[in-house]
Amino acid sequence: MDAPGSLIWIAGGGLLMSLVALSGALTLVLPRSFLDRALLPLVALAAGTLIGGAFLHMIPHASSGIDPISGALWILAGFTAFLALEQFLHWHRSHQRDTTQPRPFTYLVLIGDAIHNFIGGLAVAGTFLISPQAGIVAWIAAAAHEVPQELGDFGVLVHGGWSRGRALAWNLVSALTFPLGGVVAWAVAQRIEIGWLVLFGAGNFIYIAASDLIPEIKAHSDPCRSAVHFVAFVTGVAMMAGLALAAPHPA
Repeated sequence: MDAPGSLIWIAGGGLLMSLVALSGALTLVLPRSFLDRALLPLVALAAGTLIGGAFLHMIPHASSGIDPISGALWILAGFTAFLALEQFLHWHRSHQRDTTQPRPFTYLVLIGDAIHNFIGGLAVAGTFLISPQAGIVAWIAAAAHEVPQELGDFGVLVHGGWSRGRALAWNLVSALTFPLGGVVAWAVAQRIEIGWLVLFGAGNFIYIAASDLIPEIKAHSDPCRSAVHFVAFVTGVAMMAGLALAAPHPA
C-alpha cells in the first residue's frame, strides 16, 4: 500500500477507535442490572479477541524476515512494558472498581488510558502498514477490549466526583492519543522496519488479556457464569481464527 493510502487507513481507524470512548455513555441509558450481567462476558470476549489477534494475526504477519529470537524478545518487551506501566500508574482493573478512591486517582486513570491508547495506536498502525487485512483484525481486537474498559473508566470518573458530561469529554480526549500513536507509527515507518513495532504491540495485547482480563473472568464459583465466560472467550478466539483462515497472511 502506498504511503497516502496507509495514512488514510490509519487515521480513519484511529478516529473511529476514539469514538469507542463514547461507549461509556451506555452507562447512562442502560439498566445497571443489564450492565452488571453483560460486562464480564464482554471482558471475556475481549480477552479472546486480543489473544487471537496477537497470536493468529500480528505475530505471523510481523515475523517474516525477523530473527526468531529477536522477534520473541520484542514480544516480551511489549509484555514487560505494560507490566511496568501498570505498576507505575497503579492502574489495575481491580483498583478501578473501588469507588472510594480519592479524586486524584481519576487523573491517573486518564493518564494511564492515554498512554495505553497511544501505544495501542502505534501497534495497530504498524499492523496496517504490513497488511490492511491484518490491520483491520488488530483494530477489531483492540476495539473489543476498549468497550468494557471505557464502560469501567467512565464509572470510575463519575464515582470519583466528575460530572457525567465532563467524564465523557475527558474519556474522549484521552482516546485521541490512539490516532496520534497511529500517525507517529506511520511517520516512523518511512525510515525504519516496522515489524518489531507490531511484535511489541502483540506483547501488549497478550499482557492485557492475560494480566487484566482473564483473572477477572476466572475468579467465579458459579459454574454457569464460568461457562458463559469461557464460551465468550473461545468465541473471541474463534472469530480471530476464522478471519485468519479467510485471509491467510502472506508467506
